[in-house]
Amino acid sequence: MIPAPDLQTRVLVVDDNADARGFIARALGGEAMAVHAAHSGDAALAALAFFEPDAVLLDVDMPGMDGFATCAALVDRHADLPVIFMTGLGETGHIVRGFEVGGCDYVTKPVAIAEVVARVRSHAAKARLARSARAAVLGSAVPMLAAGAGGQLMWMNASAAALLQAQGLAAVPPGQALPAPLAAALQSLREEAGPQDACCGALQLRRLTGVTAGVTVVELSPHATSEACTATELTPREAEVMVWVARGKTNRDVAEILGMSPRTVNKHLEHIYEKLGVETRTAAVAAAQRGLPA
Repeated sequence: MIPAPDLQTRVLVVDDNADARGFIARALGGEAMAVHAAHSGDAALAALAFFEPDAVLLDVDMPGMDGFATCAALVDRHADLPVIFMTGLGETGHIVRGFEVGGCDYVTKPVAIAEVVARVRSHAAKARLARSARAAVLGSAVPMLAAGAGGQLMWMNASAAALLQAQGLAAVPPGQALPAPLAAALQSLREEAGPQDACCGALQLRRLTGVTAGVTVVELSPHATSEACTATELTPREAEVMVWVARGKTNRDVAEILGMSPRTVNKHLEHIYEKLGVETRTAAVAAAQRGLPA
């Protein structure tokens, strides 16, 4: 598993109002957080040279560089930095704009400190995990990648990219959805009671993060055989369907043999195609029959 990072939360507070800035900084300091306060957007950007925050609390209505522009600049420098807006502007348009420029959350003024603390801790913990995951993935010679909760690629090292290419899986840029077979294998690893290992064709995936983490880091291995992976991926019923499909039986024939409806056979085949990463009956047979009983 990826080692736990330093649990002290580092917060950058940005507000042009000295009283509000001081009040929030003192309150967060009382919660054992390390706080740096900045009076403007420019000061906040300058602070990044010597202060690495886990989260930013950012006022919207500031002279010069407002909160929206400041947020965009912060996220441009540190894409995984969570920015929480503090605003008295509760209109939907302002809230939407905040998310559009990269904000992850917002609290309305006057702020409730207990709510601010809870939100900061939650977002900061995710940010620390993301940084730890990125360092582990990009700093390793072992094939590794990290995916977000939605199945999109976050980071992949060169070893993983080369391995996927060797297995015929198209490379995707960060932020884009992973190839369907790989995404399906990752989804099985995210389930609460799911396994720590899964297969994708001739690849074996080992999950290195907890199932509740927003970032899923996996180690890829080329050592698993396609026969072993096929047996692991297909349920017993799906394997039975494939036995008869591989022997040339029609869906109606399979339905009669196994005592199910043709519609159910079709559903099983849809799941089989997805798991094997194929689109046709012929391709499914070619991919699976080596792992099916004679």
